[in-house]
Amino acid sequence: MSIPPLVVRSVRQGWQWQWRQLMGGLGPADSDGNYQRPESQPMQTMVLDADDLQRRDPAWRPRLIIGRSCPWAHRVWLMVQLRGLGDSIQVLTATADHNEGRWRLDPSWLSCSSLLDLYRHCGAEPSLRATVPVLVDPGAGPQSQARLLGNDSSPLSAALNRWPAAADAPDLSPPHLETAIERWQSLLQPAVNDGVYRCGFARHQAAYERASTALFAALEQTEEALRRTGPWLCGEVLTLADVRLFPTLIRWESVYAPLFGCTAQPLWMFPALWAWRQRFLNLPGVASTCDSAAWRHDYFGALFPLNPGGIVPDGPSLITLVNRPIPQP
Repeated sequence: MSIPPLVVRSVRQGWQWQWRQLMGGLGPADSDGNYQRPESQPMQTMVLDADDLQRRDPAWRPRLIIGRSCPWAHRVWLMVQLRGLGDSIQVLTATADHNEGRWRLDPSWLSCSSLLDLYRHCGAEPSLRATVPVLVDPGAGPQSQARLLGNDSSPLSAALNRWPAAADAPDLSPPHLETAIERWQSLLQPAVNDGVYRCGFARHQAAYERASTALFAALEQTEEALRRTGPWLCGEVLTLADVRLFPTLIRWESVYAPLFGCTAQPLWMFPALWAWRQRFLNLPGVASTCDSAAWRHDYFGALFPLNPGGIVPDGPSLITLVNRPIPQP
């Protein structure tokens, strides 16, 4: 039985109105329909003293709270792995509660069962959004006041490059490359790291096309740079620039292409970027931070306005996908 055209139009208009309301809470947009990442309250990022860390019982060393699906938390987690900071920073994984739209701590820590509880326990301002990543200093003992050491991924990743580490830990921001790292940050943060969200959360076709064009132009620029000066973004050595790009590109086929519409070109059409991603994934400790099943579960399961049916698609093995040869035309 066919549905009368008037019913189709009415239902469509009603759904579009509801979709706009839901999108307003999920991803704010400007008057031209372009996604705008919510502003975060500035927070000073702190590095603890090496002697202080050495004296502490391991139970009272800092915790980095991450969410497996969050690319911003992923880049900070990578700093812990790449610099071998596991003896001084313990990584705790928060779980995304899709029904309530918050991060859960299970098991609880410092008597806090949610990330919001933990922020409040640490004396955070009520206006500070309870987001991952967040680095927490529980204090030196049971009577100490816990405090937040930082919750913004860019300064946190830079701070962990200065965190007390073994003598052979890599310096991912050497002084002579700091300017180049900042240039990459200025290009990749808005056009790629935020750019995939600008595609997925665009309010209409024109906003999507603007975001997609900027995204793939930045990828092409990155491709050309890697061809000229690789194997890494700043040349011969791995830097913060690579760490900040990897979490976005490793989620490409699992999330950003199928759910956010980042489909103007498949990633294999950028062969230097494809090889760069393979190289990064195969660094020691990196693969253990990558869980494509968790990414699909959280993105497809939580972003209701983009996936009303809540169906989580299957996907190939991440290691197999990333390490396969580039398809030949």
